[in-house]
Amino acid sequence: MDERDEKAERTPVIVGVGQVNDRPDRPEDGLDPIGLMAAALRRADADAGGGLLAQCDSLAVVSQLAWPQLNPVDGKLAQALGIAPAHSEQTAMPNGDSPIRLLHEAANRIGAGEARICAVVGAEALRTAAQLAAAKAKAGDDKPNALRDASHRRRVGYAQSHGLTVPVDVYPLYENAGRAAYGQSLDEGQAESGALWAGMSAVAAQCEHAWIREAVAPEAVVAPSERNRPLAFPYTKLQVANSSVNQGAGFLVASLAEARRRGIPEERLIHIGHGAAAHEHDDFLQRDSYAASPGLTVSIMRTLELNGVTTADLDHVELYSCFPCVPKMARRVLNWPLDRPITRFGGLTFGGGPIGNYMSHALACMVETLRETRGRGLLFANGGYATHNHTILLSAEPTQAQFPQDFDYQAEADDLRGPIPPLDESYCGEATIETYTVHYARDGAPRLGTVVARTPAGARTLASVPPGDRATLDLLTSGAREPVGSAGMIVADESPEDLRRWVPDPN
Repeated sequence: MDERDEKAERTPVIVGVGQVNDRPDRPEDGLDPIGLMAAALRRADADAGGGLLAQCDSLAVVSQLAWPQLNPVDGKLAQALGIAPAHSEQTAMPNGDSPIRLLHEAANRIGAGEARICAVVGAEALRTAAQLAAAKAKAGDDKPNALRDASHRRRVGYAQSHGLTVPVDVYPLYENAGRAAYGQSLDEGQAESGALWAGMSAVAAQCEHAWIREAVAPEAVVAPSERNRPLAFPYTKLQVANSSVNQGAGFLVASLAEARRRGIPEERLIHIGHGAAAHEHDDFLQRDSYAASPGLTVSIMRTLELNGVTTADLDHVELYSCFPCVPKMARRVLNWPLDRPITRFGGLTFGGGPIGNYMSHALACMVETLRETRGRGLLFANGGYATHNHTILLSAEPTQAQFPQDFDYQAEADDLRGPIPPLDESYCGEATIETYTVHYARDGAPRLGTVVARTPAGARTLASVPPGDRATLDLLTSGAREPVGSAGMIVADESPEDLRRWVPDPN
């Protein structure tokens, strides 16, 4: 084997992609996640010309939430597909960066000579799971179900007792801190969110794989309405991920030599460049700032540097879009213009938000786009509570990247990170707002305000605003002045929950 043949054996390329949307008339006719995954991989195999899936050496699965009784999925999926890969794995959690990490690991496996064909897939059937759960409840069956339990977690712990329980409670902390750091007014920050989300809806309207194919105006994205209720300030329903979907997506990665042996046309092969990953502390109260993310910054900038490209060299990007604060941070690192699309799929609101597997859909759409346009595309993925970041470059033309490659750039992110303030859970006294949000009930009424504050000693602490304190809630949400940086007092509250209350400085 000459040097060129050896290089081709160790060069990974994406050869096939597949996506599935399942919209049954009756929920009992819907596919479960294994059915969705199997269908997506069969489509990816057909896209690659057929015959690869049966001989794949590796099967990697993004874990799913909709049908926990099916976990672990990987063995059951292999059985459903009639395959016996030497390597099989399922992620521990369905984090949003999982598909890109699994792509990178598949590329490394091929580069190390451990595999010739790798399959990556994920799926969620939360729409059907919710419909079935609702039918059981209507019939009087009040047995626990995972979907209901996941969305109605008990308030335990310091953060949870102050309303910070699920992602939609936490990401607004980044939104409001970021808006203040960017020097934007509330109207300007919302206008940016509206422009980004309207742009994604326009992409989704033209994408056959998207769940919601309807373009919306920027104003309709951010303005509360009967169909767009407020969730956690300043986010409305149209600004958050739409998890009520039945979607599956997967892709096949093969060595360049294997693709050529099978006669796959060169113009259908998408090459993989360098990538980089870094993360923040798992505890979102242990962050140095809510206005930026060192892990996000290093992940994106390192990927550009390793590939020897600049933002101007990118033809397309996919900037993870669970909540507006994430692509806002990412596009500032990239210096990506507001009027250029940030997705090829439609974003997690309109394309669909199948929990951890969104980026498999985004990758599939990016592959289809690059086959047509012969350009370069950047995929940026984010997971957890703005915690995990993984970026990678794809190209229609060969890259200079060699595999296996180390994508862990955590040390650089740690060096970039500022000091993490200590947490003072019992503080009362003068403080300054670091960031905040207001949580809303289903009828749109405020149910609790949450303030993240800094003490004069520099510690971080939490305080609440009760729903009856309309004056303070209005101060936080009206846009009349910027709450971030404003002074106030934290006082002991005599409520049954023994919370501490935020009282703004009257001046």
